[in-house]
Amino acid sequence: MENWFKKLVNRMLFICHPIDKLKWKTAIIRFISNHSTDTWAFKIEFTSDSFSCNMLHSFPANAGTEKYLPEKSIITLETEQTQRKKLAKEVCTLSQKNPTLDSVIKDRTLLDHIIVDEEHRLLYCYVPKVACTNWKRLLMVLMGKANTTNPLAIVADDSHRLNVFRRLDNYTGEEIRYRLDHFMKFMFIRHPFERLVSAFRNKFGQNSSSSDYFRSRYGRQIIKQYRANASEESLLRGHDVTFREFVQYIIDPRTVARANFNEHWRPMVDLCLPCTIQYNVIGKYESLMDDAWLVLEKANLNQKVSFPRSDRPSSTNSLVEEYTKHLTREELLHLYHIYEMDFRLFDYHSPGFD
Repeated sequence: MENWFKKLVNRMLFICHPIDKLKWKTAIIRFISNHSTDTWAFKIEFTSDSFSCNMLHSFPANAGTEKYLPEKSIITLETEQTQRKKLAKEVCTLSQKNPTLDSVIKDRTLLDHIIVDEEHRLLYCYVPKVACTNWKRLLMVLMGKANTTNPLAIVADDSHRLNVFRRLDNYTGEEIRYRLDHFMKFMFIRHPFERLVSAFRNKFGQNSSSSDYFRSRYGRQIIKQYRANASEESLLRGHDVTFREFVQYIIDPRTVARANFNEHWRPMVDLCLPCTIQYNVIGKYESLMDDAWLVLEKANLNQKVSFPRSDRPSSTNSLVEEYTKHLTREELLHLYHIYEMDFRLFDYHSPGFD
């Protein structure tokens, strides 16, 4: 089958080359046979006068382990990355608050969200509520930290344990510089308000040990500070915080000091420092599967692993307006200012300000 496919591509190349307008660099093509149950995926790399064709995957057509192939071409995905990084650089240039690399290395705690994979030369800056659990699961598989090859078989809590990964803040200044220069760096982003709603629903609205901690640590304080005539039960349990009270806590000048911001609602620019660190890939939650595929492709890992697909896509996007409609315009404006760099740097639009 592979020889047949090469002949087909060779004809394609013969037709295109004389016109001298062949601009493809890479194509990923899936072929499903009419005569068997197998599916083949081929990667074809073109140059001006030649091409190479390699079988990426072969698997049963209906297998649940079928490798993901992006909806967009790799050229489109690379173009999107160029545009995202260009915008980020322009916004960073206009900002007056960018920390220098020297200052970041001096205060290494600023690098505590960057996971290091030495073997595969990867630096992943994880942003809570932006698919970080599945990325951590995938890295555990890659780094041999799990007794399974299926990322989704790893318990979510296990991927968040403190000592599972080594982080960039554990290295010396010289070691940090080397890894920033030579490892592939990537991060994933999400609409700031969507991420905030997701964090609120997850940490204050669900029944879990994590939610119990957040209600006790933050919920009781929020209710005491921002609810008049709160009941004794609410003050004791912190179990019924409203989204508006949560926002009032975030925009309070006493909270805006940022030092008190929990990682789940800390601005993405503060977690990953994209104005100081030049990321190779800035993936978006909205195009998660395609951008995750690109990360693995650039790291030459697509033949080893696939980013896990969720059976339950997030519905938070449709809920943002429902939650923010209870805020006053002034509260919404204050909230926007807290996350303004996230909005501007990553090209997101704020509800109520378009």
